[in-house]
Amino acid sequence: MVRGSRVTAGTDQTRGFVFVGGGTGGHLYPAMAIYEQLVEIDAGVKAHFICSERHLDSAILDAAGAEFSTIQATSPSGGVRGLLRFARNWGPSVRGVRRVIGEMKESCDAETVVTVVSMGGFVSAPSAMAAKAEGCELVLVNLDAVPGKANRWIGKRAARAFTAAKVDGFGDWIWTRPIVRGFAGRRSKSRGLGEFGLDGDRKTILVTGGSQGARSVNRFMVEMAKEHGGAFEGWQVLHQVGGDGDGEEIALGYREAGVRAVVVEYIEEMGAALAAADLAIGRCGAGTVGECWAAGVPAVFLPYPFHKDEHQKHNAAVLVEAGAAVVCEDLIDAGKNVEAHGGMVAGLLMDSEKITKMRGGYGGLGEADGGRVIAEGLMGEDEDRGSE
Repeated sequence: MVRGSRVTAGTDQTRGFVFVGGGTGGHLYPAMAIYEQLVEIDAGVKAHFICSERHLDSAILDAAGAEFSTIQATSPSGGVRGLLRFARNWGPSVRGVRRVIGEMKESCDAETVVTVVSMGGFVSAPSAMAAKAEGCELVLVNLDAVPGKANRWIGKRAARAFTAAKVDGFGDWIWTRPIVRGFAGRRSKSRGLGEFGLDGDRKTILVTGGSQGARSVNRFMVEMAKEHGGAFEGWQVLHQVGGDGDGEEIALGYREAGVRAVVVEYIEEMGAALAAADLAIGRCGAGTVGECWAAGVPAVFLPYPFHKDEHQKHNAAVLVEAGAAVVCEDLIDAGKNVEAHGGMVAGLLMDSEKITKMRGGYGGLGEADGGRVIAEGLMGEDEDRGSE
């Protein structure tokens, strides 16, 4: 069963886009970034988003005021049970995407062209079958430096494929720079500091820990503050901890270590947080790498340690090569992480020249304008520009 708003559209529209993806915000935020750029090109375009049944997806799209539907698509991971669940939900998911495409066709002008934009991942896999059945162009948007199985499968069936990360072995995919929502330009540092009540006389570390696989980052930073407190002199911390109830414990840890910190569950305005930041520490999903790139913030990345393909590490490679970021292996245990990486991070905090040099590494990378480049490509405007 597909849930969500029914597709509606005016009769003066000439383009309609069905974005399919979800499971994490990492698929949905780039989709919204592309849509915002499409509207900049033509205010009459229509979009409908299709996501998973996970609460996070609905919460993100609800907050954005987007029209969306959910489908039953699930990941095939999890052994035999996962495969059986994936197979059971495949047919309903394909039909769900076809229903949305059909409604968009019915509600739009007869001349309207409907394009299905697959944002990658297991949620978007049914879009390939649905687009073919409905006679629509299928476009893949790949986000990671190591494409997953779903993206490789979709890519073989897509009329065009864009990739926001450089990938090996996919020469016909059109490379763009990162897709970042809400970064029309770099934000004011004073505005960012004021947004979170931060001290303008201190430098700021932005920590994007969290509850979804990033709790070890939370623990690492608190242990760092305890073991290398002197390195934090002149610094303050803005720490996103996620929704697993770690906030009080993390805040207490910083207080005991004598480190000034603002600890929040979730940062809605990440652009303001990055504007305030002099250094970012966290995972290196495609979205985080893109945001650091857009804001020009030096970073210490700890890739998610349980990905067999290590795609987060590969995502960060472009910033490492530019000298703008450092990648550390997450050893999961806080004590082991401090033992392995604490000296390096402490040295970085005490070396303002090194921080400045890292920031300068972004100078040759260009603007994080992937959303605009892909939107122009979808509208038939200069689609090859992003690969220059």
